[in-house]
Amino acid sequence: MERSDDVYTKDGTTDINKAPANKKKTGTWKACFFILGEEICERLAYFGTSANLVNYLHQRLNLNNAAASKVVTNFQGTCYVTPLLGAFLADSYLGRYWTIAIFSILYIMGMTLLTMSASIVGIKPSCHNGICHPTEPEKTTFFIAIYLIALGTGGIKPCVSSFGADQFDDNDEIEKRRKSSFFNWFYLSINIGALVASSVLVWIQTSVGWGWGFGIPAVAMAIALVFFFAGTRLYRLQPPGGSPLTRMLQVLVAGMRKWAVQVPADKSLLYETANEESRIKGSRKLPHTDKFSFLDKSAVETAHDKVNGSVNPWRLSTVTQVEEVKSIIRLLPVWACCIVFTTAYSQMNTTFVLQGNTMDRHMGVHFKIPSASLTVFETLSVILWVLIYDQLIIPFARKFTGHARGFTQLQRIGIGLVISILSMVSAAFVEVVRLDYIKQKGYYDVKTIPMSIFWQVPQYFLIGCAGVFTLIGQVEFFYDQAPDAMRSLCSALLLMATALGSYLNSFLVTIVTRNKKFGWITENLNRGHLDYFFWLLVILSIINFMVFLLVSRLYIYKKVIH
Repeated sequence: MERSDDVYTKDGTTDINKAPANKKKTGTWKACFFILGEEICERLAYFGTSANLVNYLHQRLNLNNAAASKVVTNFQGTCYVTPLLGAFLADSYLGRYWTIAIFSILYIMGMTLLTMSASIVGIKPSCHNGICHPTEPEKTTFFIAIYLIALGTGGIKPCVSSFGADQFDDNDEIEKRRKSSFFNWFYLSINIGALVASSVLVWIQTSVGWGWGFGIPAVAMAIALVFFFAGTRLYRLQPPGGSPLTRMLQVLVAGMRKWAVQVPADKSLLYETANEESRIKGSRKLPHTDKFSFLDKSAVETAHDKVNGSVNPWRLSTVTQVEEVKSIIRLLPVWACCIVFTTAYSQMNTTFVLQGNTMDRHMGVHFKIPSASLTVFETLSVILWVLIYDQLIIPFARKFTGHARGFTQLQRIGIGLVISILSMVSAAFVEVVRLDYIKQKGYYDVKTIPMSIFWQVPQYFLIGCAGVFTLIGQVEFFYDQAPDAMRSLCSALLLMATALGSYLNSFLVTIVTRNKKFGWITENLNRGHLDYFFWLLVILSIINFMVFLLVSRLYIYKKVIH
């Protein structure tokens, strides 16, 4: 007969009615089906907006190549900064479920306004003989729309992967093993949405019109919200644990107040709650670690730490609270190594597209491929490698490493970093060949040179493979290593690295285009040196990988008290 304590989860999750989550009725893959469905639709909306945005800016808002590239990377960067707000609200007050729901509504509003700005006369730019003349109000409407989208996605990005992982109880070994597969299928769902966006939607935007091209993603986002709500009764919800930033600040303030206090040799004397539960709602206790021992002063109990018998949290922190701060500090070097990878990865929607615009895009006599549609090869690469990784690589690697996941999360990230370097090498090689062909034929002022766009396939395929290793590894790593009540915040921290990578790309583009006539990325790429830009990214990526090797060697994985 099943014991009553086996009926409910042991990680503190509840159902939508705030009752303890029943393991048979909630969570696992039956709940994840709705989460993955929501993610497919949301990613279709996002990539349907961003994948071809550089061409919309160039054609309809009349921006040059460098300016359009910077607007796209700044937009993408903002989409990865706003998750800090969403994560704070989710961890502190709303919980992941309600944060996703509320910000999805903002997202739909932004998508609707963007569709209107591209289709309604008086709001959309007027064009004559293929040249558009956008007014300032029309530009303003467009930018309000895309940054409203950026705000909306800020509540979804840091929460949805963690919300999916919450459906698996870490205290149940069977569910814990299934959670690792969830991250692979989660990334696959992202790319299914991207596949439709980069093929069907990009073609619609190019061949039918931007109104339809943005309107369909807006409908997809509405479907995403409906799909998300449909699974409500099956979800397991992690209660918000209060402001993680406040708890971190309390540790630092308590430590500064006790800078002269001696930490006892016996670490069991450090302050912690007596019962099994952590003082932090929704968090398991963390055992003491020796690293960053200066923070332990915050957990040394003195005579001044209690007021009327109650602990003053600004004077005394629990060991778990101190270890939360240590966990974040340990993550920061790994986090920093994610920035350059994102810079390389962001080329897929910017310089790769611009490079493709100059090449022969015909497939057959009558059909012409939109340059942004080549991201379909990145998506196909992801789908292929997720299946290979989950079904073949993990069982094969497990025989040699003895690790349940085949590779550690940091090893997986490192493999992806190497593959991303190869992708940039491939892009640089294509550009070298392209420029050499132009030089030989004197095609400097030819808009489309007779060199097939399919030369770009290897660089897209490699960057997709790199994402399967590095991006999935990062999401799983930051979820596992984050304190229980800081998982949305740590997801946002990871997304912040993506934002900084996009901003770094904008900075590099600004530097290499400072000379308008002889810059690397010129309006006429046939007279520029885009290959130099790719080689620069190769060098930065190699340096980043060497730093990552050192960081991963020194990293100590988190432990919890069950």
